[in-house]
Amino acid sequence: MSLCFFSDQCVPAEITDILRRHDHQVTLLREVLPIRSPDSVVIAKSQEMGAILLSLNGDFADIVTYPPANYQGIVGLQLHNHPEIIPQLMEHLLAFLDANPAQEFYRGKLLLVEVHRVRFRQ
Repeated sequence: MSLCFFSDQCVPAEITDILRRHDHQVTLLREVLPIRSPDSVVIAKSQEMGAILLSLNGDFADIVTYPPANYQGIVGLQLHNHPEIIPQLMEHLLAFLDANPAQEFYRGKLLLVEVHRVRFRQ
């Protein structure tokens, strides 16, 4: 089953390419919004599209500002300025996505994807 993602402008092309190669739908922010759109506009667009927001922006991991229960799903990729870990990070994310292939599973959840694990908060 294919999942629908909305990729924030900060997400490296390597990540979106990997997701697309694994048959997930990925819309890039620059395809539908100005690159410098404020976070509130970015997450609203993600909601409008019914997509899971994919971001490196730590602001979206703030559950006070962006309570997961209010959104279709947020995936916070924890690269910490180390693009060399993308292959390992994506290995964990893809395994998690394969184990949880329903779009509805991600509604109301914040996933924090790290090189050695995937954590989620509701």
